[in-house]
Amino acid sequence: MSELVFLTAPRIVSAPGGLARVGQLAADAGWRRALIVTDPGIVACGFARRAEDLLRAAGIATTVFDQVAADPPYCVVRAATKVALAAGADLIVGLGGGSSIDTAKVVAVSAASDQPLDEMVGADKVVGRRLGLVAIPTTAGTGSEVTFVSVLTNDANEKKAIYAPQLMPDIALLDAELTLGMPPPVTAATGLDAIVHAVEAYTSRTRKNPLSDALAVKALALLGGNLLAVLKNGRDLEARTNMLLGATMAGMAFVNASVAAVHALSYPLGARFHIPHGHSNALVMGTVFRFNLPAATREYAVLAPILMPGRSFGSDHDAAQAFVGCLEQMLAASGLETRLSKLGVTEADIAPMAREVTEKITRLIATNPRDMNFEQVSDLYRSVM
Repeated sequence: MSELVFLTAPRIVSAPGGLARVGQLAADAGWRRALIVTDPGIVACGFARRAEDLLRAAGIATTVFDQVAADPPYCVVRAATKVALAAGADLIVGLGGGSSIDTAKVVAVSAASDQPLDEMVGADKVVGRRLGLVAIPTTAGTGSEVTFVSVLTNDANEKKAIYAPQLMPDIALLDAELTLGMPPPVTAATGLDAIVHAVEAYTSRTRKNPLSDALAVKALALLGGNLLAVLKNGRDLEARTNMLLGATMAGMAFVNASVAAVHALSYPLGARFHIPHGHSNALVMGTVFRFNLPAATREYAVLAPILMPGRSFGSDHDAAQAFVGCLEQMLAASGLETRLSKLGVTEADIAPMAREVTEKITRLIATNPRDMNFEQVSDLYRSVM
């Protein structure tokens, strides 16, 4: 490895009840006018109002934009940007799941420049500065609070990723109390999403590095050791704290090492069928990891005892097989739907999705431990129909 450049949020604050610090953190940084970017569900549970009150109590004028949707479309980003400009915001607060934080990131850039969204798509295409940016996750999954990536849905209903250092939040504020009310399906989907982040970061073919490896291993230990606990008891604050920290660490790992084919196959499922991102990752996780076994046996064997502590294996092959099997068992125990056909996907949809993966999402196939072509991607989709 000739060069290692590792990026993450300058400040990470993790504390149950930590939302109470948002006003002071913002005031100490010198921000004076905030826009909270969130979704109707976060408003309904009162979190947005709490954040608004805390910011105002610290002397920060605050406006709320609460129309974020899953797989956030360009039109939502444009609408939120108009609100930010009208409010004269110098701080954008992303409060919610990955969709809200991803939206907030791009709003922070768009409100400081007139660059069209399509010109931002890709790596290092964002120009100019951004407004202040604080990310407060309410799910333990995407890791968006510590990444310089935003995934949006363009006007042609295609998922597009923006990679730029300007998207990295100034502060990631982790408050596990905000995750206590997550229903089991959301807990399962976001938790499995974070596990995929850790595994794909550790097995990245092109950008794997010692720092991302260390974070991925610790993240997998936290996530694998606590997911079933929070599914059994969603009010377990210690387990929720471990899940949230694990998701953040997995985010730190994958944004520097990259995700791979699981994400490549999941993107069309989200864009075309609006399957939540974590669920779409979980659907194809097992079949992609099994496909990768010939090229990733050693890496999966290293991760096996992390996910299954105390278990011994006769060989790397046995450990790798057991590792993938354990992940498949976690999906089966999650309560999530496991078949694409039950979610509206038909045989006729497979070819267009496989073509999108192999022709438009090549950056993630290049990172995957094993190359895959159109026919192989089609077969992978069919295996979970």
